[in-house]
Amino acid sequence: MTHQPEAAQAATPTSAKEILKRSAGYFKPHKFIITIACIAMLITGLSSAGIAWLVKPALDDIFINGDRQALFWVPIAFVVLTLVKGGTRLAQNYLMQIASLKVLEVLRDELYRKVIMLPLRFFEHSQVGVLMSRIINDVAAVRVSMPTIVLMLRQVISAASLLVVVFYQDFRLAMWAIIGLPLAFFPFVYFARRLRKLGRKSQEQTADITALLQESLSGVRVVKAFCTEDEEAKRFDKNNKRLLTLNRKECLANESSSAVMELVGALGVAVVIWVGGMQVIEGKTTPGTFFSFVTALIMMYEPVKKFTGANNALQRALAGAERIFGLLDDPRLTVEQGGNMELDTPFQSLAFQNVSLTYADGTQALKDISFTVQAGERIAIVGPSGAGKTTCVNLIPRFYDPSEGRILVNGLPVQEYTLPSLRHAVSLVSQDNFLFNLTVEENIAYGIANVNREAVIEAAKAAYAHDFIEALPQGYDTVIGERGVKLSGGQRQRLTIARALVKDAPLLILDEATSALDSESERTVQKALDNLMEERTSIVIAHRLSTIINATRIMVMEGGRVAAMGTHQELLASSPLYAKLYTMQYQSNGEGA
Repeated sequence: MTHQPEAAQAATPTSAKEILKRSAGYFKPHKFIITIACIAMLITGLSSAGIAWLVKPALDDIFINGDRQALFWVPIAFVVLTLVKGGTRLAQNYLMQIASLKVLEVLRDELYRKVIMLPLRFFEHSQVGVLMSRIINDVAAVRVSMPTIVLMLRQVISAASLLVVVFYQDFRLAMWAIIGLPLAFFPFVYFARRLRKLGRKSQEQTADITALLQESLSGVRVVKAFCTEDEEAKRFDKNNKRLLTLNRKECLANESSSAVMELVGALGVAVVIWVGGMQVIEGKTTPGTFFSFVTALIMMYEPVKKFTGANNALQRALAGAERIFGLLDDPRLTVEQGGNMELDTPFQSLAFQNVSLTYADGTQALKDISFTVQAGERIAIVGPSGAGKTTCVNLIPRFYDPSEGRILVNGLPVQEYTLPSLRHAVSLVSQDNFLFNLTVEENIAYGIANVNREAVIEAAKAAYAHDFIEALPQGYDTVIGERGVKLSGGQRQRLTIARALVKDAPLLILDEATSALDSESERTVQKALDNLMEERTSIVIAHRLSTIINATRIMVMEGGRVAAMGTHQELLASSPLYAKLYTMQYQSNGEGA
């Protein structure tokens, strides 16, 4: 189980403070590592102050007074402090990277788990590329948030330690030196807000480009078929230029903030050189004190400048975190929930009772659907395109839930069953024969635990797939490419049938499983489907006449309603719509009743 921070169900954070608090929940399990990193950070800051302080004895004691003891210990102290500073800085950076990588793993897993468990309706209104960008790019941005905060704290400690040295060496001169620091506050706030806004827009544009890439590369066959390579390249170039413009603005804001800080620092150093130089000339201070002061001052402005740069990176991380937590914490995005009962009894019946389905935009897809399927029956569903046939069968495994009415399996509402047990009881074979970029065996056994090679081969033989599988370069161990691109349409369909045979679910749904095939492939696949339907309860969205005339009953759908139901002969006599469909779709293929 993935880590859930304390505020997991809170409202989506929007302010920087809320987002940081939410992000901190993911770093909390690694507080020991972060504590050690913070101790190392403290030592690093103090070491910087120690190095600045050494300038005074180096100049006054060695170069002016000729102190041989100082000549011995000052170089050694300088080397030791440098080693300590470098070692603790290395430890701090390494430990924070370890913690952030662990957070990256947990957050990416949690986000993917949330997305993959959302209902199908969510994916109908979301671009896959945008979701990919959130899981990959935005999470990577959040990863840097805590290390960046620790880095900012290190700069604060370094600056504070050096400020102590500055005041220790010359209090009045220190007051002159820091007089310009308040001037940096307003541009600091301005650039922080601007960078966060630009970071949000940049990540949104990156997501758009990822979506465009995913869409065009997945549909490359269509692109090639319609010769639209140039149009797709222009579309990508347009989006790429938008991203470039945003990145250029980010770069300008980032560099401008650094330039402002350097200007403030330069003004401070200029004032110090003028005032301090007068003091040295008048003999009010020693050159060693002055140069130790200047060294500490210059070193102090460096962490201030780095603090600004780190804050710029933090704003980008906050923009990514805002998008991630917007997805994780959105109360409208609830994962699929099943009941507590296991569907572990033999299949007896399926019943639709006055089922209606209305989409969010008010479109009614199904209207008052009622029918019953008993164990062992074969029900065919026919109707014109858009009649609601696929929508109807998609309600059975709860890909969607009806707006009204009930669906019962073995007399109980489907909502009472656990989702895994309900969906394991249903096998769905459609014209969209999706395969993964895995081996043949892994695709056939997909989702089924503890399936041996013998069971896979037996299913492949029943699906008329064994012969062509054996002819592949590595047989059952052949990786078939993304979406099974290395196979023909008929071969891919036979693999999905073999997958359904291995699943061995008691209720089978065939959604125009042969509609996209040529005549020869269709005949082979139909024989495989006949083997699959044997001794199983089947609901078939019909494409082939033999499937219809052999059905126990035929349900005719039109406009989301059940227009008629009966046997083939009964419907030919009583349903004008069925007779029309029969004449148009089946007799044109040269088939008779």
